[in-house]
Amino acid sequence: MSTWNSVRGFVDFRRIPVVALVTYGIALLAWVAIIRRWLPMPGMIPGLQMSDPGAPEAMALSNGLPGVGLYLIMWGVMMIAMMYPSSVSLFRLYYKTLDETTKSGKAARVSAFMGTYAIVWAITGIVPLVVNAVVPIAAVANQNSTFLFGGTLLLLSVYQLSPYKNRCLKYCRTPLGFLMEYHQPGVRGAAEMSFRFSIFCVGCCWALFAVMVVVGSMNILWMAVITVVLSLERVVEWGDRLARTVGVVAGVVGVVLVIVAVV
Repeated sequence: MSTWNSVRGFVDFRRIPVVALVTYGIALLAWVAIIRRWLPMPGMIPGLQMSDPGAPEAMALSNGLPGVGLYLIMWGVMMIAMMYPSSVSLFRLYYKTLDETTKSGKAARVSAFMGTYAIVWAITGIVPLVVNAVVPIAAVANQNSTFLFGGTLLLLSVYQLSPYKNRCLKYCRTPLGFLMEYHQPGVRGAAEMSFRFSIFCVGCCWALFAVMVVVGSMNILWMAVITVVLSLERVVEWGDRLARTVGVVAGVVGVVLVIVAVV
């Protein structure tokens, strides 16, 4: 007991950023699972690699509901890997609003908040599946990848420079005002708050993920690049300027690629 008291005297456990450590730990585990290919996927399609544009979506759709289910699990893990690191300040701020709650109550509410956030992002994986059901990206990329990539960059440019992107980014960059305005008690309240905030996060980043799907949703290099961009947009002081710069650069490159593809 005296040894434990000595440890407690040397280390103030209340100062340990537990929420941050847990969040980074989960994100790291998600990255390891993706890189090591631990996530189950339906059977491969001859001629396609997992990192090819539209390949995971095509594999999922070709295997019916089981394939769709496995894809959404994979997508959800990807979203945790990419979105959790830049959401640490959000989760910590929410935790700090629970001062009058017991430790178990705090754990339950933060878990509900983080879990709902992950579930909403996992559900967004339905969108690339629907798009691929209408326009098979793998086939289009095989025939004219330059035009497809250029067109997607133009879409990214338009959205990055739009007022809606700016509005969503403001919420993501300064979440304290949102947490105070929409605060609700209890575990259910935590889930409802997280759902509402997640909508703004999806609104902030969806165009970047559209680019990721077009270049290959399991392309690790592009995943890393997009993670860095969206994280800097959300956490650094000049993130809003970065978002506009990305929009301008994407527009210029997109125009060039479309012209090259057409000519």
